[in-house]
Amino acid sequence: MVLETRSRSVLRLPLRLRSVSAQDGEKINMKDWKRWLPGAIISIVFIAIFLYFVDFDEMVKAIQNANYMMLGIAFALGFVWIAIRAQVWRTLLRNRASFSAVFWTVGEGYFLNNFLPFRLGEIGRAFLLSRKSEMKFMEILPTIVIERVVDLGFTAVILLTSLPFVVGAEGAGRVGMIVGVIVLLGLILLYILARSNQWALDIFHKLSARWPVLQRVGGNFLESFFAGLSVLTDGWLFLRFIFWMALNYGLAVISYYFIIRAFFPETQFIWAMFGLGAAAFGNAIPALPGGVGTLEGAFGGALVLLTGNESVSFATALSVRLYNYINSTVIGGIGLAREGQTLSGVYQQLKNLRVSESAETGK
Repeated sequence: MVLETRSRSVLRLPLRLRSVSAQDGEKINMKDWKRWLPGAIISIVFIAIFLYFVDFDEMVKAIQNANYMMLGIAFALGFVWIAIRAQVWRTLLRNRASFSAVFWTVGEGYFLNNFLPFRLGEIGRAFLLSRKSEMKFMEILPTIVIERVVDLGFTAVILLTSLPFVVGAEGAGRVGMIVGVIVLLGLILLYILARSNQWALDIFHKLSARWPVLQRVGGNFLESFFAGLSVLTDGWLFLRFIFWMALNYGLAVISYYFIIRAFFPETQFIWAMFGLGAAAFGNAIPALPGGVGTLEGAFGGALVLLTGNESVSFATALSVRLYNYINSTVIGGIGLAREGQTLSGVYQQLKNLRVSESAETGK
Protein backbone atom coordinates (compact mmCIF):
# COMPACT_ATOMS: atom_id res chain seq x y z
CA MET A 1 0.00 0.00 0.00
CA VAL A 2 1.15 3.54 -0.73
CA LEU A 3 1.04 4.66 2.90
CA GLU A 4 3.34 1.85 4.00
CA THR A 5 5.92 1.94 1.21
CA ARG A 6 6.77 5.63 1.60
CA SER A 7 6.39 6.16 5.33
CA ARG A 8 10.04 6.40 6.40
CA SER A 9 11.23 8.26 3.31
CA VAL A 10 8.67 11.04 3.56
CA LEU A 11 8.13 11.62 7.27
CA ARG A 12 11.37 10.10 8.51
CA LEU A 13 9.58 8.38 11.33
CA PRO A 14 11.86 6.84 13.97
CA LEU A 15 12.59 3.15 13.45
CA ARG A 16 11.22 2.37 16.90
CA LEU A 17 7.71 3.32 15.81
CA ARG A 18 6.55 -0.27 16.14
CA SER A 19 8.37 -0.89 19.40
CA VAL A 20 6.69 1.81 21.49
CA SER A 21 5.69 0.24 24.78
CA ALA A 22 2.12 -0.40 25.82
CA GLN A 23 2.69 1.95 28.76
CA ASP A 24 3.53 4.81 26.38
CA GLY A 25 0.36 4.07 24.42
CA GLU A 26 -1.72 4.09 27.59
CA LYS A 27 -0.31 7.48 28.58
CA ILE A 28 -1.27 8.90 25.18
CA ASN A 29 -4.76 7.40 25.44
CA MET A 30 -5.23 8.94 28.90
CA LYS A 31 -4.19 12.34 27.53
CA ASP A 32 -6.60 11.88 24.64
CA TRP A 33 -9.45 11.13 27.02
CA LYS A 34 -8.78 14.24 29.09
CA ARG A 35 -8.66 16.37 25.94
CA TRP A 36 -11.75 14.74 24.47
CA LEU A 37 -14.02 15.08 27.54
CA PRO A 38 -14.60 18.89 27.56
CA GLY A 39 -15.66 18.86 23.90
CA ALA A 40 -18.00 15.92 24.54
CA ILE A 41 -19.63 17.78 27.42
CA ILE A 42 -20.13 20.90 25.28
CA SER A 43 -21.69 18.81 22.49
CA ILE A 44 -24.04 17.07 24.91
CA VAL A 45 -25.13 20.41 26.40
CA PHE A 46 -25.97 21.83 22.95
CA ILE A 47 -27.85 18.68 21.98
CA ALA A 48 -29.80 18.72 25.26
CA ILE A 49 -30.82 22.35 24.75
CA PHE A 50 -32.16 21.61 21.28
CA LEU A 51 -33.96 18.47 22.38
CA TYR A 52 -35.65 20.48 25.11
CA PHE A 53 -37.02 23.14 22.77
CA VAL A 54 -37.77 21.06 19.66
CA ASP A 55 -41.23 19.70 18.87
CA PHE A 56 -40.37 16.38 17.21
CA ASP A 57 -43.69 16.03 15.40
CA GLU A 58 -43.23 19.45 13.85
CA MET A 59 -39.60 18.67 13.00
CA VAL A 60 -40.53 15.42 11.24
CA LYS A 61 -43.31 17.20 9.34
CA ALA A 62 -40.83 19.89 8.25
CA ILE A 63 -38.49 17.20 6.90
CA GLN A 64 -41.33 15.50 5.05
CA ASN A 65 -42.51 18.77 3.50
CA ALA A 66 -39.05 20.08 2.57
CA ASN A 67 -38.32 21.06 -1.01
CA TYR A 68 -36.10 18.17 -2.07
CA MET A 69 -35.20 19.77 -5.37
CA MET A 70 -33.56 22.61 -3.42
CA LEU A 71 -31.76 20.12 -1.20
CA GLY A 72 -30.59 18.16 -4.24
CA ILE A 73 -29.11 21.29 -5.80
CA ALA A 74 -27.32 22.13 -2.55
CA PHE A 75 -25.91 18.62 -2.15
CA ALA A 76 -24.69 18.59 -5.77
CA LEU A 77 -22.97 21.94 -5.23
CA GLY A 78 -21.21 20.39 -2.25
CA PHE A 79 -19.09 18.26 -4.58
CA VAL A 80 -18.19 21.32 -6.66
CA TRP A 81 -17.29 23.09 -3.41
CA ILE A 82 -14.73 20.40 -2.56
CA ALA A 83 -13.23 20.64 -6.07
CA ILE A 84 -12.75 24.40 -5.64
CA ARG A 85 -11.43 23.82 -2.14
CA ALA A 86 -8.83 21.52 -3.63
CA GLN A 87 -7.75 24.33 -5.96
CA VAL A 88 -7.51 26.67 -2.94
CA TRP A 89 -5.11 24.33 -1.21
CA ARG A 90 -3.20 23.43 -4.39
CA THR A 91 -2.52 27.14 -4.96
CA LEU A 92 -0.94 27.39 -1.51
CA LEU A 93 1.08 24.27 -2.34
CA ARG A 94 2.41 26.10 -5.44
CA ASN A 95 0.96 23.34 -7.66
CA ARG A 96 3.64 20.94 -6.44
CA ALA A 97 1.04 18.18 -6.11
CA SER A 98 -1.38 17.09 -8.82
CA PHE A 99 -4.98 18.29 -8.69
CA SER A 100 -6.17 14.69 -8.41
CA ALA A 101 -3.99 14.01 -5.37
CA VAL A 102 -5.07 17.23 -3.66
CA PHE A 103 -8.76 16.69 -4.51
CA TRP A 104 -8.93 13.23 -2.96
CA THR A 105 -6.86 14.32 0.02
CA VAL A 106 -9.17 17.25 0.77
CA GLY A 107 -12.11 14.84 0.84
CA GLU A 108 -10.15 12.46 3.05
CA GLY A 109 -9.31 15.28 5.46
CA TYR A 110 -12.94 16.32 5.89
CA PHE A 111 -13.95 12.67 6.18
CA LEU A 112 -11.43 12.18 9.00
CA ASN A 113 -12.59 15.37 10.73
CA ASN A 114 -16.19 14.14 10.71
CA PHE A 115 -15.38 10.93 12.55
CA LEU A 116 -12.04 11.36 14.38
CA PRO A 117 -11.38 13.54 17.46
CA PHE A 118 -9.12 16.58 17.83
CA ARG A 119 -9.58 17.62 14.17
CA LEU A 120 -7.09 14.97 13.12
CA GLY A 121 -8.26 15.48 9.55
CA GLU A 122 -5.97 18.53 9.31
CA ILE A 123 -2.91 16.53 10.37
CA GLY A 124 -4.24 13.58 8.39
CA ARG A 125 -4.40 15.35 5.06
CA ALA A 126 -0.85 16.67 5.43
CA PHE A 127 0.16 13.13 6.35
CA LEU A 128 -1.68 11.56 3.42
CA LEU A 129 -0.63 14.10 0.79
CA SER A 130 3.02 13.62 1.75
CA ARG A 131 2.58 10.04 0.51
CA LYS A 132 1.22 11.10 -2.88
CA SER A 133 3.69 13.85 -3.72
CA GLU A 134 7.35 14.77 -3.37
CA MET A 135 6.47 17.26 -0.62
CA LYS A 136 7.37 16.55 2.99
CA PHE A 137 4.87 16.55 5.83
CA MET A 138 6.30 19.70 7.41
CA GLU A 139 6.24 21.54 4.08
CA ILE A 140 2.54 20.81 3.73
CA LEU A 141 1.41 21.58 7.28
CA PRO A 142 2.04 25.37 7.17
CA THR A 143 -0.23 25.68 4.14
CA ILE A 144 -3.05 24.17 6.19
CA VAL A 145 -2.38 26.65 9.01
CA ILE A 146 -2.55 29.56 6.55
CA GLU A 147 -5.70 28.15 4.98
CA ARG A 148 -7.42 27.89 8.36
CA VAL A 149 -6.40 31.38 9.45
CA VAL A 150 -7.82 32.86 6.24
CA ASP A 151 -10.93 30.69 6.73
CA LEU A 152 -11.51 32.42 10.04
CA GLY A 153 -11.05 35.81 8.39
CA PHE A 154 -13.58 35.07 5.63
CA THR A 155 -16.19 33.78 8.08
CA ALA A 156 -15.69 36.86 10.25
CA VAL A 157 -16.27 39.11 7.22
CA ILE A 158 -19.36 37.15 6.18
CA LEU A 159 -20.81 37.27 9.68
CA LEU A 160 -20.03 40.98 10.07
CA THR A 161 -21.65 41.76 6.72
CA SER A 162 -24.86 39.97 7.64
CA LEU A 163 -25.16 41.11 11.26
CA PRO A 164 -26.54 44.61 10.60
CA PHE A 165 -29.56 42.95 8.94
CA VAL A 166 -30.24 40.81 12.02
CA VAL A 167 -32.30 42.54 14.71
CA GLY A 168 -30.56 43.00 18.04
CA ALA A 169 -27.16 41.72 16.96
CA GLU A 170 -25.15 44.91 17.51
CA GLY A 171 -23.22 43.42 20.43
CA ALA A 172 -22.30 40.37 18.39
CA GLY A 173 -20.94 42.73 15.75
CA ARG A 174 -18.31 43.95 18.20
CA VAL A 175 -17.30 40.36 18.89
CA GLY A 176 -17.03 39.70 15.17
CA MET A 177 -14.93 42.84 14.73
CA ILE A 178 -12.55 41.67 17.46
CA VAL A 179 -12.24 38.28 15.78
CA GLY A 180 -11.53 39.95 12.44
CA VAL A 181 -8.79 42.10 13.99
CA ILE A 182 -7.22 39.05 15.64
CA VAL A 183 -7.22 37.19 12.31
CA LEU A 184 -5.64 40.18 10.55
CA LEU A 185 -2.96 40.43 13.23
CA GLY A 186 -2.35 36.69 12.87
CA LEU A 187 -1.79 37.05 9.13
CA ILE A 188 0.55 40.00 9.70
CA LEU A 189 2.52 37.95 12.23
CA LEU A 190 2.78 35.05 9.79
CA TYR A 191 3.97 37.45 7.08
CA ILE A 192 6.63 38.91 9.40
CA LEU A 193 7.80 35.39 10.29
CA ALA A 194 7.95 34.51 6.59
CA ARG A 195 10.09 37.58 5.85
CA SER A 196 12.29 37.27 8.95
CA ASN A 197 12.53 33.52 9.34
CA GLN A 198 16.32 33.44 9.87
CA TRP A 199 16.00 35.96 12.69
CA ALA A 200 13.25 33.86 14.30
CA LEU A 201 15.35 30.70 13.95
CA ASP A 202 18.35 32.37 15.58
CA ILE A 203 16.20 33.49 18.52
CA PHE A 204 14.81 29.97 18.91
CA HIS A 205 18.26 28.38 18.87
CA LYS A 206 19.52 30.80 21.51
CA LEU A 207 16.54 30.22 23.80
CA SER A 208 16.63 26.42 23.38
CA ALA A 209 20.40 26.00 23.75
CA ARG A 210 19.96 24.35 27.17
CA TRP A 211 17.71 21.64 25.73
CA PRO A 212 19.49 19.87 22.82
CA VAL A 213 16.57 17.58 21.97
CA LEU A 214 14.14 20.51 21.85
CA GLN A 215 16.60 22.50 19.76
CA ARG A 216 17.07 19.69 17.24
CA VAL A 217 13.42 18.67 16.92
CA GLY A 218 12.06 22.22 17.14
CA GLY A 219 14.69 23.54 14.74
CA ASN A 220 13.77 20.98 12.08
CA PHE A 221 10.09 21.78 12.59
CA LEU A 222 10.58 25.54 12.28
CA GLU A 223 12.77 25.29 9.19
CA SER A 224 10.09 23.32 7.35
CA PHE A 225 7.34 25.54 8.74
CA PHE A 226 9.02 28.74 7.55
CA ALA A 227 9.62 27.16 4.14
CA GLY A 228 5.87 26.66 3.87
CA LEU A 229 5.17 30.24 4.99
CA SER A 230 7.12 31.56 2.02
CA VAL A 231 3.85 31.58 0.03
CA LEU A 232 2.94 34.75 1.90
CA THR A 233 5.85 36.62 0.36
CA ASP A 234 4.69 35.92 -3.22
CA GLY A 235 2.06 38.58 -3.90
CA TRP A 236 0.64 37.08 -7.12
CA LEU A 237 0.37 33.64 -5.55
CA PHE A 238 -1.39 35.02 -2.50
CA LEU A 239 -3.86 36.97 -4.66
CA ARG A 240 -4.72 33.79 -6.59
CA PHE A 241 -5.23 32.01 -3.29
CA ILE A 242 -7.60 34.73 -2.07
CA PHE A 243 -9.53 34.60 -5.38
CA TRP A 244 -10.13 30.84 -5.09
CA MET A 245 -11.00 31.19 -1.43
CA ALA A 246 -13.56 33.90 -2.20
CA LEU A 247 -15.09 31.73 -4.93
CA ASN A 248 -15.20 28.82 -2.49
CA TYR A 249 -17.08 30.83 0.13
CA GLY A 250 -19.44 32.29 -2.47
CA LEU A 251 -20.43 28.77 -3.47
CA ALA A 252 -20.85 27.80 0.19
CA VAL A 253 -23.26 30.69 0.75
CA ILE A 254 -25.28 29.63 -2.32
CA SER A 255 -25.44 26.04 -1.04
CA TYR A 256 -26.64 27.20 2.37
CA TYR A 257 -29.23 29.40 0.70
CA PHE A 258 -30.75 26.41 -1.10
CA ILE A 259 -30.73 24.31 2.09
CA ILE A 260 -32.49 27.01 4.13
CA ARG A 261 -34.96 27.78 1.36
CA ALA A 262 -35.92 24.09 1.23
CA PHE A 263 -37.50 24.63 4.67
CA PHE A 264 -38.25 28.35 4.70
CA PRO A 265 -39.62 29.56 1.31
CA GLU A 266 -39.27 33.18 2.44
CA THR A 267 -35.49 32.79 2.83
CA GLN A 268 -33.35 35.81 1.98
CA PHE A 269 -29.79 35.53 0.75
CA ILE A 270 -28.53 37.32 3.85
CA TRP A 271 -29.89 34.44 5.94
CA ALA A 272 -27.46 32.08 4.25
CA MET A 273 -24.56 34.41 5.03
CA PHE A 274 -25.57 34.72 8.66
CA GLY A 275 -26.14 30.97 8.97
CA LEU A 276 -22.81 30.11 7.35
CA GLY A 277 -20.90 32.55 9.53
CA ALA A 278 -22.56 31.27 12.68
CA ALA A 279 -22.01 27.63 11.69
CA ALA A 280 -18.31 28.23 11.02
CA PHE A 281 -17.72 29.77 14.41
CA GLY A 282 -19.85 27.12 16.09
CA ASN A 283 -17.81 24.43 14.39
CA ALA A 284 -14.66 25.97 15.87
CA ILE A 285 -15.89 25.34 19.42
CA PRO A 286 -14.40 22.21 21.07
CA ALA A 287 -16.86 19.39 20.50
CA LEU A 288 -17.30 15.81 19.41
CA PRO A 289 -15.92 14.90 15.93
CA GLY A 290 -17.54 16.89 13.14
CA GLY A 291 -18.77 19.56 15.57
CA VAL A 292 -21.72 17.40 16.64
CA GLY A 293 -24.07 19.57 18.66
CA THR A 294 -22.12 22.82 18.27
CA LEU A 295 -22.74 23.04 14.52
CA GLU A 296 -26.46 22.40 15.01
CA GLY A 297 -26.53 24.78 17.95
CA ALA A 298 -24.84 27.66 16.15
CA PHE A 299 -26.57 27.26 12.79
CA GLY A 300 -29.93 26.31 14.27
CA GLY A 301 -29.70 29.13 16.79
CA ALA A 302 -29.02 31.61 14.00
CA LEU A 303 -32.14 30.43 12.17
CA VAL A 304 -34.21 30.61 15.35
CA LEU A 305 -33.09 34.22 15.72
CA LEU A 306 -34.22 34.87 12.14
CA THR A 307 -37.45 32.84 12.08
CA GLY A 308 -38.48 32.15 15.68
CA ASN A 309 -39.18 28.50 14.80
CA GLU A 310 -37.02 26.06 16.80
CA SER A 311 -38.31 22.81 15.29
CA VAL A 312 -37.98 23.72 11.61
CA SER A 313 -34.63 25.38 12.32
CA PHE A 314 -33.34 22.15 13.85
CA ALA A 315 -34.61 20.18 10.83
CA THR A 316 -32.63 22.59 8.63
CA ALA A 317 -29.55 22.17 10.81
CA LEU A 318 -29.79 18.38 10.40
CA SER A 319 -29.82 18.90 6.62
CA VAL A 320 -26.62 20.94 6.90
CA ARG A 321 -25.14 18.08 8.89
CA LEU A 322 -26.15 15.65 6.14
CA TYR A 323 -24.74 18.02 3.50
CA ASN A 324 -21.36 17.98 5.27
CA TYR A 325 -21.38 14.20 5.65
CA ILE A 326 -22.42 13.29 2.10
CA ASN A 327 -19.72 15.08 0.10
CA SER A 328 -16.88 14.30 2.52
CA THR A 329 -17.89 10.67 2.98
CA VAL A 330 -18.27 9.99 -0.73
CA ILE A 331 -15.05 11.71 -1.84
CA GLY A 332 -13.05 10.88 1.26
CA GLY A 333 -14.24 7.28 1.32
CA ILE A 334 -13.41 6.76 -2.35
CA GLY A 335 -10.02 8.42 -1.83
CA LEU A 336 -9.09 6.13 1.05
CA ALA A 337 -10.35 3.07 -0.82
CA ARG A 338 -8.21 3.98 -3.86
CA GLU A 339 -5.16 3.98 -1.57
CA GLY A 340 -6.09 0.75 0.20
CA GLN A 341 -6.73 2.61 3.47
CA THR A 342 -9.49 2.57 6.07
CA LEU A 343 -10.65 5.17 8.57
CA SER A 344 -9.42 3.11 11.52
CA GLY A 345 -6.14 2.36 9.76
CA VAL A 346 -5.32 6.03 9.19
CA TYR A 347 -6.34 6.84 12.77
CA GLN A 348 -3.93 4.22 14.09
CA GLN A 349 -1.09 5.56 11.95
CA LEU A 350 -1.70 9.07 13.25
CA LYS A 351 -1.74 7.81 16.84
CA ASN A 352 1.49 5.91 16.24
CA LEU A 353 3.02 9.08 14.84
CA ARG A 354 2.09 10.97 17.99
CA VAL A 355 3.40 8.22 20.27
CA SER A 356 6.63 8.07 18.26
CA GLU A 357 7.11 11.83 18.52
CA SER A 358 6.52 11.68 22.28
CA ALA A 359 9.10 8.90 22.67
CA GLU A 360 11.60 10.81 20.51
CA THR A 361 11.36 13.98 22.61
CA GLY A 362 11.36 12.11 25.89
CA LYS A 363 7.92 13.36 26.93
